[in-house]
Amino acid sequence: MPDARYQTPDAELRLAQGSGVWDLGSRYPTRRAGYSPSMIRFGISGLPPDGDDAGFLDDLVRRGHTAFEFAFTSGFPWKEKRCEAFGRLAAERDIAISIHAPYFAILTSDDPEKAKLTRSALEHTMKLGHAFGSRVIVAHTGYVKKRTPEQLHELAAESLAVIEPKVRHLGVALGLEVGGTNRAFGTLGDIALIARTFPFVHPVVDWAHVHAMSGGALTTVDNFLGVFGFLRDNFPGWTLDPLHCQFTDNEFGHTGEIRHLPYGQGTLRVTPLVEAAAEAGMRITLISEAREKSSHLAIQAELVEAMARTTPALPAPDDTRPLASGRVAFPQDLRIVADGDGFIPVGMERKVRLSNPDKPFFPGRETKGDLVAYYHSVAPVLLPHLRDRAIVLARFPDGAEGDWFYEKQAPSHRPEWLPTAPLWSGHRGDVIDFVTAPDVASLVWIANLGAIEIHPWLSRVATADAPDFAIFDLDPADGATWDQVVTVAEVIRVALDRLGLVGYPKTSGATGLHIYVPLDAVHPYDRVRRFVETVGRLVVGADPALATMEWDIPKRTGKVFIDHNQNVGGKTIASVYSVRPRPGAPVSTPVLWDEIGEIEPAAFTIATVWDRIARHGDLFAPVLRGGQTLDAAERALGI
Repeated sequence: MPDARYQTPDAELRLAQGSGVWDLGSRYPTRRAGYSPSMIRFGISGLPPDGDDAGFLDDLVRRGHTAFEFAFTSGFPWKEKRCEAFGRLAAERDIAISIHAPYFAILTSDDPEKAKLTRSALEHTMKLGHAFGSRVIVAHTGYVKKRTPEQLHELAAESLAVIEPKVRHLGVALGLEVGGTNRAFGTLGDIALIARTFPFVHPVVDWAHVHAMSGGALTTVDNFLGVFGFLRDNFPGWTLDPLHCQFTDNEFGHTGEIRHLPYGQGTLRVTPLVEAAAEAGMRITLISEAREKSSHLAIQAELVEAMARTTPALPAPDDTRPLASGRVAFPQDLRIVADGDGFIPVGMERKVRLSNPDKPFFPGRETKGDLVAYYHSVAPVLLPHLRDRAIVLARFPDGAEGDWFYEKQAPSHRPEWLPTAPLWSGHRGDVIDFVTAPDVASLVWIANLGAIEIHPWLSRVATADAPDFAIFDLDPADGATWDQVVTVAEVIRVALDRLGLVGYPKTSGATGLHIYVPLDAVHPYDRVRRFVETVGRLVVGADPALATMEWDIPKRTGKVFIDHNQNVGGKTIASVYSVRPRPGAPVSTPVLWDEIGEIEPAAFTIATVWDRIARHGDLFAPVLRGGQTLDAAERALGI
């Protein structure tokens, strides 16, 4: 069942009919930013003819198209093998592929048999999207049919809960298209609420639908900016980078869209959209859904002309500047304004004072501002893993190559609005007020301290003596290889499976791997530690040349060290999505079991992790759900 936030759409989030949406421009100010023609991909929707796929794609390139959307709207005429071959040809030509799912593949069917059919169609579309190498597939959310918003959201949640475990590994987002009539379910506000619970859901903006539902309001740059502002305020940045859009002219009435029109016969134009995207710094993929070739050509011609006028880049306002250095393209930019000898982020609910954003912080010249900008952008997936937990900070005042220290006690200069977690320390014999990170502002403030690494407790504050997961920390000693780490991880995976448990791997952000076993918070730390130690010793016993639990460091050489002592109250480990103080600013990143033998752990950095998050959402979300205990496993192990 969905939670209360999901069941009851708040009025503020619902993009309703009429002019209310256009008040968003003042409430959600956009930024003026650098812009280049590459920020807009343009393509058409349709089905290639049988025959020469390479020739079809070459013709798209000649016509200046950099995107194509397959209109699988009535069924699935292509098999996976052809999709894979076409996808490879498209990638060679830098053409982004998307798929529109069949029209019947909706989320709100209340007939059990039809719901099963529609879910299967969505799953299959996403599998074909994976074969194509697509980043997103497009689907309609459903129809109202005299049902309440709460009922519709509950049906959507039920369908997505069934689909999610079957598709989340595919790396393809489910793009929900905004509805175009009052009979359709799915305003941008509805989609935002759905995406809160299901991070593999992205918004798809059909500008003709928004135009119709707003009574023809999309005629000015400001009104397009209003939609961009709403999107940025209600969706994670990576779901909008690029924003997948559809476009055509249309006729509409009091109930919404009536029909598509040849371009130029209605009132929707692409020029103000291009100008708004340039002013907002919004990258978009624009698919023409027009039914006639002449409309494709007219939209494209006006698009190209408008793009030419918006280049070179629009200047930034005099009183603000980017926080980041520009070396990294973050999906959610944060601008700052000077305030004395420091800076204040623009548009945040709480005032956070930042210092020295241009200070080099990593060997590759990534700056402190880049670090803060990373944590600001990654907050939607990171914060659930920090919420309700005490945090230990690994602070690097002079950057990754400088001196550093762990900080447990919250600094005295912390903002008054930042809550702390008072927990007893047996080692210190006193209470320590730990920092917590309940929201984006607190995370930004922590990053500004130079806290490259963020180390949350394994347990929540309310159940401080009982961890929410067991951790296998696999650390390759000198002379050991990544292949050895993978082999040890696979052995642990098999052991967990035979014990009836599921584990989730993530890169350490350095050279190792962490395997998290989610648990209900019912076991004390010593019991969890004993379980990890027992499994670890079985692994070592199976192949002593491969793995070790030897405390004498010289004796670990050439082996993978299994560190079970991470499972101790008050001891912490770098969080998922935490940055590590190494060249390139690597990130501790969730990985799929099927891919650990193929990945390069150092490949996931503050610059490269975004496409992965956009495709998969948070692969570590199941870790927070618990649902496992050690009782049966302990009996099987004889402990």
